Amino acid sequence: MSFGTFNKGAVLVLAAALAAGAAEARDIEITGYVEPELQLFTQSASGAEQRRWNTSVAAEVTFESFWDNSNQWVVVKPFARWDLRDGNRSHVDMREAKYARVIDNWEFRIGLDKVFWGVTEAVHLVDIINQTDLVESIDGEEKLGQPMVMVSSVWDVGTFTGYLLPYFRERTFPSLSGRPAFDIPVDETQTRYESGAKQHHVDFALRYSNTFDIWDVGVSYFQGTNRNPLLLPGLNTGGQLVLIPFYAQTKRVSTDVQATSGAWLYKFEGFLQDQLGEGHVQATGGVEYTFYGIFDSPSDVGVVAEYAWDDRGGNNQNPFANDVFVALRWTPNDVASTAVLAGTTIDVDTQALGLSLEAERRFGADLFVSLEARFFENVPRQDPLFSVSDDSFVQLRIARHF
Repeated sequence: MSFGTFNKGAVLVLAAALAAGAAEARDIEITGYVEPELQLFTQSASGAEQRRWNTSVAAEVTFESFWDNSNQWVVVKPFARWDLRDGNRSHVDMREAKYARVIDNWEFRIGLDKVFWGVTEAVHLVDIINQTDLVESIDGEEKLGQPMVMVSSVWDVGTFTGYLLPYFRERTFPSLSGRPAFDIPVDETQTRYESGAKQHHVDFALRYSNTFDIWDVGVSYFQGTNRNPLLLPGLNTGGQLVLIPFYAQTKRVSTDVQATSGAWLYKFEGFLQDQLGEGHVQATGGVEYTFYGIFDSPSDVGVVAEYAWDDRGGNNQNPFANDVFVALRWTPNDVASTAVLAGTTIDVDTQALGLSLEAERRFGADLFVSLEARFFENVPRQDPLFSVSDDSFVQLRIARHF
């Protein structure tokens, strides 16, 4: 990531705010981690440059300072990864670099920040502020830092928030040697935009949120460059077939709702979107029930069931058009913060299966071990996930925190 590519005015304002914060700061807290990673793929690769195993190491450092009775603060969070195989996965990103201030019931932020919207487990449809860092995680959970100005105000009737997003960040994609990856490589050098302003198109978003009894409700509006690109077939300079990212302009109205009733959680999120002259709807929702203290132990077991739907039916832009997700979550509530989530996604149309396991546990005060496994079974050629169906893998990460 190059800060020189960002809007110069926004960078100057951020630099001035951070400098002012540093001048006022009395104490700076520094935390972070270094995390080696090992990946093992269960099948031979489809590309000649790809291998059955890979290793990398990531590091993240967080600098935080609060003053003025915690009404002002600065957070700077750089992230970096070196990857043995994939040059695109060896990258540096500023996840956060923001100055924030609270005045009465108002909060102001400027800089690079991460914002999350959504309530469901399998698919986060309404989460659109930050761009997906796809080389970090195939499930889209990892995000790039987004330049923004945020203003939020809390009232008795709810919280109102506005976002001004002056610069767009393109999605990261694996290189020819990376896994998991599409069978046809993505050529980011030919990236196209619907807007003539390209990355400098100014996007904005508005959000209202509140809690009504057992209901947590969010309603949002986004207008600007869609973070999810259309991948169009084309040719590179060598005449080989590639996929070319195309970022369309979109207008989206979304909502996310969660209700908590005893051991039950009820979840829903969805949106109505207008893009390239056509409107469509996507939605996902479900329930989660938790069995507390099973077998007279401290352990809890949660059962999750969700359904994802797209009114366009099966399409290459969204692999979750008619899919069911079922999972078990085990939380022993021990001092090591152990947690396990095992689930399966079933495509109702194609009967393709996606199996996943996520487990994590702390060892001692500083070591945090996480295991992730993803397997793809019975994926037909017409399924959007066919390109990664030979990239089932097991991944181990050991983070040393400081």
